[in-house]
Amino acid sequence: MQNIPLAERIRPKKISDVIGQKHLIGKNGTLKNAIENKVIPSMILWGPPGIGKTTLSNLIAEELERPFYTLSAINSGVKDVREVIKKASSSGLFGKDVPILFIDEIHRFSKAQQDSLLEAVEKGIITLIGATTENPSFEVISALLSRSQIYVLESLSKDELQELLVRAISQDEVLKKKNIKLKETESLIKISGGDARKILNILELVVGSAENKEVVITNDFIINKVQKNIVRYDKNGEQHYDIISAFIKSIRGNDPNAAVYWLARMIEGGEELKFIARRLVILASEDIGNANPTALVIANNCFQAVNTIGLPEARITLSQATIYLACSAKSNSAYIAINEAQEEVRKSGNLSVPLHLRNTPTKLMKELGYGKDYIYSHNNPTDSQEFLPEKLIGKMFYKPKSNIKETSFKEALKKQWKGKYNY
Repeated sequence: MQNIPLAERIRPKKISDVIGQKHLIGKNGTLKNAIENKVIPSMILWGPPGIGKTTLSNLIAEELERPFYTLSAINSGVKDVREVIKKASSSGLFGKDVPILFIDEIHRFSKAQQDSLLEAVEKGIITLIGATTENPSFEVISALLSRSQIYVLESLSKDELQELLVRAISQDEVLKKKNIKLKETESLIKISGGDARKILNILELVVGSAENKEVVITNDFIINKVQKNIVRYDKNGEQHYDIISAFIKSIRGNDPNAAVYWLARMIEGGEELKFIARRLVILASEDIGNANPTALVIANNCFQAVNTIGLPEARITLSQATIYLACSAKSNSAYIAINEAQEEVRKSGNLSVPLHLRNTPTKLMKELGYGKDYIYSHNNPTDSQEFLPEKLIGKMFYKPKSNIKETSFKEALKKQWKGKYNY
């Protein structure tokens, strides 16, 4: 039993034993209600590593007494998918015994592999449960997304991780043989980053390395035991999020040297290149925007190039794009503008479109005044008609920053609107 990892030894045996995800499987949880009604949709479980996506999928199958098939996107191809679907179609169809097909890391499936699932999902031959750490809207094809429910799983809270530690030392047959005291757990919880599997692995590591039968868990004890192991890049854990954060903040802060360093850390650590390139595209709009519109072109071309050429050459393209974005002028005005506009929409509701801006497809609409007094801007470029709902006249969402490009925008807008907006 000692050769079996602690996380496996104390894996929950029923859904009520699962720690965390109360918004899904707690009282009145959306997924719990579906399970109790014995009818579950195909679904994508999206969340960080080590929070129980695989465990939950197994438990759902056991709770519903369904056949359970599993594939890993890392080592499965279209042929494997078709073989499983063939087995599933003979074991149950259109009833309570419809098999569940669990695909771990479904974001790694190619379009062809995902396409091979469509017919079986659509016809109810299988119920698909896909697990992913990446945003499914980026990595899962739209046809499969439209046939699946997206459930977002959350990292475990401090209290939930504490509960997990207590359960481990009180219920695991191996750990119960030692006298383990949880005196301080802050460092253990912090290092885990909300990852249940990771905190259990660390606990098992430090307890196993202790010479005495009595083990007192303190912050210093944990740091001394695992500090040398947490400096490595973990593309599926806390380091994944910390290093991409450092990377983005270095570019935002106009430091190409630091940005390239963090880029190198990710490449050497085996980070998925598409993930890095996608973040550059986001940053080009969020942090640079109209201070340098070419940044978005560069970032998008980088994304396309990374998908085309791969390693090792793609690292050069990523480096070029990273340095360009880090050295570029910065503006978050577009990001702020859409945030404030959306907040206004949520606050103001569906304000009426001014009559002169409305579409006029019928004679009756024209008679009602739709489109009346609209001035065609190309013919009258200096005429400043009103485009906002009456309640919002004069409201500013876009506020140009003090860079060369947006300063020119500001001067043009001041001339156009003659003091209406406070530019």
